Amino acid sequence: MSIWPADVKTLAIDIGGTSFKAAILGPQGEMLTDQVRVETPYPCFPEVFLSTLKDLVTQLPPAHRVTVGFPSLIRNGIVAGIPGSLSRSVLNGERDPALIEAWVGFEILKALTQTFELPTKVENDADVQGCAVIEGNGLEFVVTFGTGVGTALFWNGRLVTHLELSHGPYNSEMTHDIALGDGELKKIGEDAWKERVRKGLAQFDAIVNWDHLYVGGGNARLLNQSDIGVNATLVSNANGLLGGIRIWDLHE
Repeated sequence: MSIWPADVKTLAIDIGGTSFKAAILGPQGEMLTDQVRVETPYPCFPEVFLSTLKDLVTQLPPAHRVTVGFPSLIRNGIVAGIPGSLSRSVLNGERDPALIEAWVGFEILKALTQTFELPTKVENDADVQGCAVIEGNGLEFVVTFGTGVGTALFWNGRLVTHLELSHGPYNSEMTHDIALGDGELKKIGEDAWKERVRKGLAQFDAIVNWDHLYVGGGNARLLNQSDIGVNATLVSNANGLLGGIRIWDLHE
């Protein structure tokens, strides 16, 4: 039996490299409010992150619980990897050692729970998006193309946690996170980037051997079916918020 009321309202937040987005969702994932957003602040130290979110959600009505999709590996409520977008310098886009030191090991679940004073889940943003789109059959793989690259893997509807395949090598010089990220897209142009995406997805498939692939994120808008292959679906970036409902159901 669910511990939540029949009309449970979820504050869903999606943390991206260009903006933070939030909305209140109903029990079936329907949007009860318009989406509100704010540009991602840089440099984004944890205290700036929390204060920006707190200000953002004042535009929304109350909720029963909170889901946050965050661009990093989260383990036991702690940031266990380098958050790709939030650790970049405002000046040149390179990783900032001071930001990395501030984020890695940060007790993000505790901090968000205290900030919102509500039951909270915070998970990798690709994991949250995947919760919105998977069908629960076999091995389903999710890739998100945004500031960086996110991945999530599901087996018969269950999330395989702590997976960061995008940090593996694309070639001898770059990881997938860098080679297929927004910085390289702007540097090499759309056509060359799409060719990289096709190569990168083939590399992922050789490792995962998925039954079905879902491709999302802000830069997925540049792709079409021929770019992602068979047994694959392009999904809306709105699922970064909509997964905020299903992740509670899957965990419970």
